[in-house]
Amino acid sequence: MRVVLAEDSVLLRAGLTKLLNDGGFEVVAAVGDGAALLDAVSEHHPDLAVIDVRMPPTHTDEGIRAALAIRRLHPEVALLVLSQYVEERYAAELLSGSTSAIGYLLKDRVAHVGEFLDALRRVGTGGTALDPEVVAQLLVRRHREDPRESLTPRENEVLRLMAEGRSNSGIMETLGVGQSAVEKYVSNIFTKLRLPPTDGDHRRVLAVLKFLDA
Repeated sequence: MRVVLAEDSVLLRAGLTKLLNDGGFEVVAAVGDGAALLDAVSEHHPDLAVIDVRMPPTHTDEGIRAALAIRRLHPEVALLVLSQYVEERYAAELLSGSTSAIGYLLKDRVAHVGEFLDALRRVGTGGTALDPEVVAQLLVRRHREDPRESLTPRENEVLRLMAEGRSNSGIMETLGVGQSAVEKYVSNIFTKLRLPPTDGDHRRVLAVLKFLDA
């Protein structure tokens, strides 16, 4: 399996290159920044790119942005991202499309060489390798960003009717339920969408906006 490696630390880059070559991979290029990574992928057309998230010049997100560019320009190249931390925003974007041939591992949790090489092989052959901490944080992010997921089917139906401009009376008539039931559904919606009590119908408008945004 042909690999392009991107890691800005010279010592770590050399160590990973030896590790991969000894493990049966062929490292066709080992580079130290995002621009060189993109050039190497275009030149060598590897099976797999192993990418550090933080590289020059800013040491923030150059690696993950390069990974996103590779996924867009060279979708046939498998990607394994190595990071010191979970970069939630970019991890979510990287995993928002197809999750085949992709991995995201935290450096500190790669404790065994054999497991690391197995993860590389799995990703390189179309599988997935995600650190449990990455999965956990993305689930928290998803729940935080879309509280609608906590609504029951009936509450979603009531919210949809609210978005259509129906009053509580109109919702009662449409669903064939009583006033107290509708009031309970609406109250639950406000609570689950984390909309505090306000004067007038402001909460109702905010709930509808969340529905439309979703």
